[in-house]
Amino acid sequence: MPHLENMVLCRESQVSTLQSLFGERHHFSFPSIFIYGHTASGKTYVTQTLLKTLELPHVFVNCVECFTLRLLLEQILNKLNHLSSSEGECSTQITCETFNDFVRLFKQITKAESLKDQTVYIVLDKAEYLRDMEAYLLPGFLRLQELTDRNVTVIFLSEIVWEKFRPNTGCFEPFVLYFPDYSIGNLQKILSHDHPPEYSADFYAAYINILLGVFYTVCRDLKELRHLAVLNFPKYCEPVVKGEASERDTRKLWRNIEPHLKKAMQTVYLREISSSQWEKLQKDDTDPGQLKGLSAYTQVELPYYSKFILIAAYLASYNPARTDRRFFLKHHGKIKKTNFLKKHEKTSNHLLGPKPFPLDRLLAILYSIVDSRVAPTANIFSQITSLVTLQLLTLVGHDDQLDGPKYKCTVSLDFIRAIARTVNFDIIKYLYDFL
Repeated sequence: MPHLENMVLCRESQVSTLQSLFGERHHFSFPSIFIYGHTASGKTYVTQTLLKTLELPHVFVNCVECFTLRLLLEQILNKLNHLSSSEGECSTQITCETFNDFVRLFKQITKAESLKDQTVYIVLDKAEYLRDMEAYLLPGFLRLQELTDRNVTVIFLSEIVWEKFRPNTGCFEPFVLYFPDYSIGNLQKILSHDHPPEYSADFYAAYINILLGVFYTVCRDLKELRHLAVLNFPKYCEPVVKGEASERDTRKLWRNIEPHLKKAMQTVYLREISSSQWEKLQKDDTDPGQLKGLSAYTQVELPYYSKFILIAAYLASYNPARTDRRFFLKHHGKIKKTNFLKKHEKTSNHLLGPKPFPLDRLLAILYSIVDSRVAPTANIFSQITSLVTLQLLTLVGHDDQLDGPKYKCTVSLDFIRAIARTVNFDIIKYLYDFL
């Protein structure tokens, strides 16, 4: 179908498989289909586009919005009832509290002439949230075709694999379809397809190539990349609009856009400023940190000891291990900084990035900087684990079987200074680079 191929790019294999599963409108389709893949891999878009283009009767429900059993079942039945009723007819609101009622009401609704002799599709987006609902709900949806004796297919869209869903008691196995991440070539093709009509396709493709060269290593989310492409394109074509460069003058266009893309790198995924604020920032040539977004308010609410653990982790990441005696031992004697400095250490540790450190060193620094006596309890270790979960610390593994776990602190200096201010701790005094 040529029209469908233009609408759905780089997903030919998945579209072909789904079309084969759907078959003819009056054919019995597969009872349940489980589609999974990372976020922004095209699962929802491909499924919706295919069902709308083929004009198949379907109900689309987001499991985040329908967070209880009753909300979910009523949403499906009411949307289905709207499909079955004629345009002039006003459909009544259906109430449903149990899955048994759902099966009974589903049978009644699908008797309608408009839904007779054709497959009805129920699409459950964000299906991983079904696992938090009643235990019988997932097996019930998997066997809905058998329970209702109707031509119905339930499609699950999820970001996690089927093995995480399968109940211990066993259940009907769905047809599993995987949507892989888009490659850089796929992203180039999809994003280039969105080029504005007033500019040539080659000009916009060159811009997308530059954009992916900057952002592909840190962001592969199609939605985020599309947002960044729209946001920064006016700045890219600014020299062309002013008549200072032609569309083929790639070097001049790159020099113009490079500093602005670096600014955009600071707010990837955060959406901490609106598009209008970003455009104002581009015109004024101001720093993104001057706009009050999430990065500006770097005072994250953490438990009291978690703040000191994070400070200790930052010191362990950016101070050489042999300077610990100088900073944290009360009676260390007189030690000159020149005795510490080696040729390879003339470069700032902050430019070299954080270095891994063992858990023992983290705890030793923690005990030195906290005023009160802290016992190495399970509470302290659980707070370290929480910081790893929040991605403020990174677990980098073991050097060998005898060594313990090693960590890295991933936060910036501005962030850690903001944290230190909340506990009245002067972190600069303990950083080797600022001696």
